[in-house]
Amino acid sequence: MSKIGQNLNKMYTSIKPRIPFAPKVGIVLGSGLGGILDKLDIKGVIPYKDIEGFPQSTAPDHKGQFLFAYINDVPVVIMQGRVHYYEGYSIDEVVYPSRLMALMGVKLVILTNAAGGMYDGMEVGDIMMIKDHISTFVPSPLRGENLSEYGVRFPDMGDVYSKKLRDKAKVVAKKIGLDLKEGIYVQLSGPQFETPAEIQFYKSMGWGACGMSTAVEAIALGHMGVKVLGFSMITNYAAGLKDEKLEGTDVVDVANKRGKVFSDYILRLVDDIKNDV
Repeated sequence: MSKIGQNLNKMYTSIKPRIPFAPKVGIVLGSGLGGILDKLDIKGVIPYKDIEGFPQSTAPDHKGQFLFAYINDVPVVIMQGRVHYYEGYSIDEVVYPSRLMALMGVKLVILTNAAGGMYDGMEVGDIMMIKDHISTFVPSPLRGENLSEYGVRFPDMGDVYSKKLRDKAKVVAKKIGLDLKEGIYVQLSGPQFETPAEIQFYKSMGWGACGMSTAVEAIALGHMGVKVLGFSMITNYAAGLKDEKLEGTDVVDVANKRGKVFSDYILRLVDDIKNDV
């Protein structure tokens, strides 16, 4: 077994007695998107700091803990806070939390993030479902020795964001009257926001939103055979598209304001697709 695999198995074994049930769905909460927790009865909590060798969240509004709850009758594990490449962790460490959820047995992970919008007509507060991603600007979490105990050396990424589940997600959005956008997400290294010239380049390529997470997590989960859905809360116009200065606090403020809409959607979505995962 690879060294990374050994580390992950050690982490999983250390927390297994504290996991109250086998989760079926995992949810990763992006910046300012913790409103979903207000509607759940939390059955268990495992802080990242209690897991030896586990990366710790340092980003604002990322508490850093696994939460266990039921959404109706669906057992879920929620990552309240992720770790980012810009925090100084290796790309392997960045995807430790995602891989650990896979070891817990999840069949689907819903990745969420706060992102800058680039499509014409996209407004602050919109929700964009990710139909594909660009990960070229950050290292691959599969680089190095293949974790053969988890997946193949050259995994297919043609349907990393499950089209079947995306179609279901569109139906759910229509049912509740949510104007759900759909587009391509690009992960950048951060922590600086992008320059206007960079944004014009990304926009010219037809990419819809940019941020500093998510794509590498989707790759690691896809490698382990876990289905993925991804959603970006558009919390700001990307650099140069509006005459305004970008501030990290603004991102969290917008996400908090739109968090209820997003949370209601995710709760309904999990319940509606539970038989498809």
